[in-house]
Amino acid sequence: MISSIYNITKKGERKNIEFKESLKIDYHLQKDRKQRLASQMKYRMERGNGEAIYFIGVDDDGNLIGLSSQNIEESLFVLKNVAEEISSMPLKIEKYSVDGGQIARVFIGKNNHSKKDHMLVGVAGHVDHGKSTLVGTLTTGSLDNGSGRTRIFLDLQKHEIERGLSADLSFAIYGFNNNEPVRVKNPLNKKDKAKLVEDCNKLICFVDTVGHEPWLRTTIRGIVGQKLDYGLVTVAADQGPTHITKEHLGIIMAMELPVVVAITKIDMVSDERVIETKNKVFDLLKLVGRIPFMIKSTEDAKFVAENANPHLVPIIKVSSLTGEGLNLLDELFLNLPIESKDKDSSKPFMMYIDKIYSVVGVGVVVSGTIRQGKVKSGEKLLLGPDGSGKFMDVRAKSIEMHYYKKDSAEAGEVVGISIKGVNIDNIKRGMILCSPDYDKTPVREFEADVAILVHPTTIKEGYECITHIETISETVKFEPLDKEYMSAGDKGKVRMRFKYRPFCIKEGQKIIFREGRSKGIGSVTKIIE
Repeated sequence: MISSIYNITKKGERKNIEFKESLKIDYHLQKDRKQRLASQMKYRMERGNGEAIYFIGVDDDGNLIGLSSQNIEESLFVLKNVAEEISSMPLKIEKYSVDGGQIARVFIGKNNHSKKDHMLVGVAGHVDHGKSTLVGTLTTGSLDNGSGRTRIFLDLQKHEIERGLSADLSFAIYGFNNNEPVRVKNPLNKKDKAKLVEDCNKLICFVDTVGHEPWLRTTIRGIVGQKLDYGLVTVAADQGPTHITKEHLGIIMAMELPVVVAITKIDMVSDERVIETKNKVFDLLKLVGRIPFMIKSTEDAKFVAENANPHLVPIIKVSSLTGEGLNLLDELFLNLPIESKDKDSSKPFMMYIDKIYSVVGVGVVVSGTIRQGKVKSGEKLLLGPDGSGKFMDVRAKSIEMHYYKKDSAEAGEVVGISIKGVNIDNIKRGMILCSPDYDKTPVREFEADVAILVHPTTIKEGYECITHIETISETVKFEPLDKEYMSAGDKGKVRMRFKYRPFCIKEGQKIIFREGRSKGIGSVTKIIE
């Protein structure tokens, strides 16, 4: 502890830290002094992406003064009152004994228990149909220059930037406060994103998937592996719907998600070509039993939002170059309803792990969308199952949502959770992070009702394919149960077995399976013990 204070003081690496010898009720809670302390605290929190750390009983040079138990409690009372001035609170208090008495380390953060609407939108579409550019333009308010200037906010890997092709899932966010859109000034700045999360009462989080066909597995992970509220499919006006458009639309509909279609790049073609593309989109949607609705005004957007249902598909013509149609997307996302997650939030906590990081100064971080329940920082959790079906004891050190530090998070939120007690090499995508009281039975075999959409020959016992369930992407072995074999167009019951390791799955979960150009969909009907 002494060493850590010394290092912080000398190196100045933690800009969100404040040292206080002591705080007195009679002096520090006077109006003017209290306001100055609140301004100072707000500054520290901004430097710390929503979190400030106060050391009580420590002088400005980092020397440990130590206070009596009574003086520590008085200082904590003052700190709590100052925090309330900026709608914040002590999230965690740690006390340490020193020669002079006691010191305390206090973590201050926003009182973020107030409910925010959080909409998760999966963005799909063929390569070069303007997905990332549209999301970058919508979330920043900056128009594109025709060469993908706003796309670079989402394509962060070197080869993505050089080739202009997304290769992994990206997340972008904007929101609304008092019905007005709030955009990120600099999407590469973590503090800007954190402040946006703090300021908005409705957040729109985009999961930007991959349009290139060889990376279809990543696209499936983005749509199947997140707890999406809506799907957004982009169709370039110059190309129109392609086989990949149909593929992505089929995946979204297999997950029973309501969908929005954006006809992009309308600035590049004639009005006649835009109409031709629109008609092709209409025909495609009607073919799969959906009702297309062209949005031409904000009144149309409000009407669709008020009458939202999975069968009605709003279509908007947009240009990331001129900005045409972006206001209609704003109006639509502002008014589209979000299914209440209160029922899920009351269940034991569980999150499927999507990404795993090692962050300098933080440690192991896992991210994903919380499927159910709530989690608090400092809470004891379980991680697994591993290859033998066992779970590991871990602890949630801290929680962030789009770089905004939170003391808790709940169902429907995309978060990164720093965990302690496990080596990063032992964590695999598809594992779950859960509370000890979650029903976490490892599953190796299960039954499912499936539909074979495409397959060149026949599927018999022993057939193997990659199956996607939530963030799980694993080879399974098939065994048809209703008949000896299955072929394209068939529906039936099958037994599936994970080839290499068990996972946590439940009855009712949607599945998508692929092998080469073969593909099918279904849902889990029975867990085999």
